[in-house]
Amino acid sequence: MEISQEEYKELNPLLFSLGYRLLGSVADTEDLVQETLLKAAQIDGKNIKNKKAYLCKVMTNSCLDHLKSAQHKKEQYVGPWNPEPIIVNQGKFDSTLEVVLNKEGLSIAYLRLMENLTPHERAVFLLREAFDFPYEEIAGVVNKNKDNCRKIFSRAKTKLSTIQEESLNYECNKSIVEQFVEAFQHQKTDELLYLLSDEVILYSDGGGKVKAAIRPIIARTNVVRFVSGIVKKVPESFYYELKNVNGQPGIVTYVDGNIHSVISFYIAGEEIKEIYMVLNPEKLKMSTNNLSTN
Repeated sequence: MEISQEEYKELNPLLFSLGYRLLGSVADTEDLVQETLLKAAQIDGKNIKNKKAYLCKVMTNSCLDHLKSAQHKKEQYVGPWNPEPIIVNQGKFDSTLEVVLNKEGLSIAYLRLMENLTPHERAVFLLREAFDFPYEEIAGVVNKNKDNCRKIFSRAKTKLSTIQEESLNYECNKSIVEQFVEAFQHQKTDELLYLLSDEVILYSDGGGKVKAAIRPIIARTNVVRFVSGIVKKVPESFYYELKNVNGQPGIVTYVDGNIHSVISFYIAGEEIKEIYMVLNPEKLKMSTNNLSTN
C-alpha cells in the first residue's frame, strides 16, 4: 500500500497520538508506528478503501497486543507508574511529538485516567471520543460488532464520569504552578495548603531505579511534608525550569546539568488535585531527547 508524503504528514501524528494515548510510552509508540507503516507498505492496497481506518486498526491491535504483554511488567513495577512525559519545545512545532501535543493536549493526568479502563475500553473510547470515528469503523478496528462497541463506550464513559474535568487553560494553570513553586521556595505553608486540594495525591515514579516513594502520598499535609523533605536535600547544582509538559505547564529539575525529574499536575477547580513526579531514568531518556531551550 502506497502512502504519499502528504498522507504520511497526516497519518504519522494520528497513529502516534492514538498509540501514546493507549500505551503512555513514547519509545514503544514510535516503534509500533514504524511497524504499522512497514506492514502497510508490504501489502497490496487495492482493496483498502480507507487508509486511515486500516492503519488505525493495525496500530490499535498492535497496541492491544503490547498492553497484554506489558501488563505483567506493570504488575511487577516498583512503586507508582506514571506515563513517559514529553517536554515540548514551545514555538517550534517541527516534530511529530510537538504537532500532536499542540493539537491534542495529551496531559499526564489524562493518560493516567486511561489506566482506569481495560485495553479494549480504552481503544473504543479513544477512537470515538478523541478521534470521532463512527461506530461502524470502530467495530472493524477492534473486531467487535457495532452495538457491542456502543456498550463498551458507554461503560468507559461511566467509569470516567466520577473524575472532575481537568482544567486545560494553560495560562491559568501556569499561574497556579508558579505560585506553587514560589510558596515552596519561601516556605509559605498557608499558600501551599491553599493551592492543594484536601485530598491531593502525589505519585512518585522511580521504577526501582532511583529513590522515590513506593506508595502514593495522600493528603496535602503529607504532600507538603514529602516535597519539603526533598527540597531540603537538593544539592547546590540543583535548578529547575518551568516547561510545557504534555501540553500543560510543568517543572523540569536538573542536577549537575542533567535532567533529574519531570513534575506535572492535574488541576481542576483552580486546585492541584494530583502531582506526578517522574524520576525513572529510563522514562526520562525520551524527555531528554525532546528537550531544547525555548
